[in-house]
Amino acid sequence: MTTDFRTEALSLTTELRDLRRELHRNPELGLELPFTQQKVLDALEGLPLEITTGQDLSSVVAVLRGGKPGPTVLLRGDMDALPVTEATGLDYASINGNMHACGHDLHVTGLVGAAKLLSAHQAELAGTVAFMFQPGEEGPGGAQRMLDEGMFETIGSTPDSAYAIHVAPGVPGTFVGRPGTVMAGANTLHVTMHGKGGHSSRPEDATDPIRPLLEFGQALYSMITGSFSVFDPIVAEVTQLEAGTAVNIIPATAKLGASVRTMSAETTKKFPVAATRLAESIAAAHECTAEVVWTEQYPVTVNDAQEIEFVAETLTEAFGAHRYVTAPNPVMGSEDFSFVLNEVPGAFLFMFASPEDVDPATAATNHSPEVLFDDAHLPDQAAALATLAWQRTLRG
Repeated sequence: MTTDFRTEALSLTTELRDLRRELHRNPELGLELPFTQQKVLDALEGLPLEITTGQDLSSVVAVLRGGKPGPTVLLRGDMDALPVTEATGLDYASINGNMHACGHDLHVTGLVGAAKLLSAHQAELAGTVAFMFQPGEEGPGGAQRMLDEGMFETIGSTPDSAYAIHVAPGVPGTFVGRPGTVMAGANTLHVTMHGKGGHSSRPEDATDPIRPLLEFGQALYSMITGSFSVFDPIVAEVTQLEAGTAVNIIPATAKLGASVRTMSAETTKKFPVAATRLAESIAAAHECTAEVVWTEQYPVTVNDAQEIEFVAETLTEAFGAHRYVTAPNPVMGSEDFSFVLNEVPGAFLFMFASPEDVDPATAATNHSPEVLFDDAHLPDQAAALATLAWQRTLRG
């Protein structure tokens, strides 16, 4: 059976636009999103969905069980905003000092639209579709917490496939995906050099930890180019330095923090070993000791080859060949949908949603206080999610 969700979604245009703009005016941060959660629950009211809310976070899991047996598909939309003061000048701009500067207000709304579209065809649906409304993507890691709370048990089984769409600036209406690594893993490196404090006029009586720390910061970049393949790249940036309380004191400790983006599980595992070895050797040369703390925040986001091929074929058929593009390279940003894709074969893709009057080449990027996303694309976003779930259940 062929279902034209694109046409059906047009009837939701005003409803989706109004929901998105209300969410945009009232962005919330982190794991506790009571206003956003309630808006989702209100929007889903009356649909034939089994709804469960989170225990320790403001999540919503809505399950649509079709009238026919078949596979289970998960669709995800993240809900949280950023601590950014909006500078768009929109008449529906944020009123609370935070901002949906990454487009999660569109993700929530598009997922609501997909739930409405698929619910209208519950009797013909061959399988189950779970709608994952997730807080905390921008840092606390809400996806893993939803998994830990038993989301798959709530659904009734581990999904057979999982899909998510993320908006970004670019040629309006274009879907973008790629097989394999699509987004980097996010990691942090903190190094503390321990020495012996003293007076700045008598460095011979102290053991200065700042010198090895600065040396390590420079050597870190050389280590990357000398120890890791350019075809499995790393982006590491030292972003924090801390040492001393007064200009005439040699401190006992000096610290740095770095953001490290990796493109494979292998590199993620190898990097802290190499960094620790480097820090300890430099510290020893200066008669100091090094303390290294490595934290893997989000894993590498990897698209299943068969699933992204299915996505490309399905969206090309539904929207036209000009609407789907294969990205040549991964993105160095990170995504906690990676936790889901570590458990379920699926695909994470982008949808460009710049306004028609904004030049994609100069458009403000995600996380900018000036970034603009056009909610005119919401019907297509909802239709794309619904089409992927529908066609995947038909495939069995």
